Amino acid sequence: MMNKHLQLSRSRTILFRNIFLYVFLTIASITCILPLLWMISTSLKSGNIIFDIPPKWLPDGFHFENYVKAVVDISYFRYFLNTAIITGFRIFAEVFVSSLVAFGFAKFSFPGKNIWFFILLSTIMLPGEVMLIPIFQMFSTLGWVNTFLPLIVPAFFGGQAVFIFLLRQFFMSQPEELMEAATIDGATKLGIFYKIYLPISKPALITVGIFSFQGSWNDLMGPLIYLNDSEKFTLQLGLAMFNGVTKVQWGPLMAASILTLVPVLIVFFFAQKYFTEGISFSAIKG
Repeated sequence: MMNKHLQLSRSRTILFRNIFLYVFLTIASITCILPLLWMISTSLKSGNIIFDIPPKWLPDGFHFENYVKAVVDISYFRYFLNTAIITGFRIFAEVFVSSLVAFGFAKFSFPGKNIWFFILLSTIMLPGEVMLIPIFQMFSTLGWVNTFLPLIVPAFFGGQAVFIFLLRQFFMSQPEELMEAATIDGATKLGIFYKIYLPISKPALITVGIFSFQGSWNDLMGPLIYLNDSEKFTLQLGLAMFNGVTKVQWGPLMAASILTLVPVLIVFFFAQKYFTEGISFSAIKG
């Protein structure tokens, strides 16, 4: 009788805990999604009711002309192409280079390995503003200002320290027997990396690719510093200039923001499974 009472009490505790958890997560989710819903609503409103008090969540009709005006006023498709070119090259470079460096730190021994890895991680704490002026002077001397090169080429030289750390954790979680068996079979180090470790590290690579995509797609500072010709602007830079062009017409501005956000939402929607797996696998071994 006592055991049944304890089981019943425990079941009620678990039930109340789950109810509280789901209610809390639901409220938190709604809170996080409210700004997106407001942006969508504003993108469909006329300019007269956007600042009405109390606020009106439902638009006064669906003003799709805001989207037409957004596409025309900021040369959306040209900026989209520029952003896609920069983002594509950076994703390829950061994923490949970061995985190669991470594989070396995870599977090979060499003098000063831990020291070099510590130095690598310490760069995470170095503010980008500290390096801004000397890097700009270097690219200006090379004649790369007003080109895509300053936004692409650095990604081919080492990748980001966070990506290297994430992939190193994943490679360290893989059994050493894979490396030993491939070496006995006569495989080269690059062959082992390319034919064995890259295929099994797809979740971690996709995770790094998502982070790289988000960082590059949403980058404003880099294009703002290095791009002067409006024909080479990216979407984020186009949005920044949109205020002056349209005299802050909030409907078209929100419409342009929605169009810029759509590719990010699509990537996260289709890659969320691999994103979750990559994060969890990379945390298995420290």
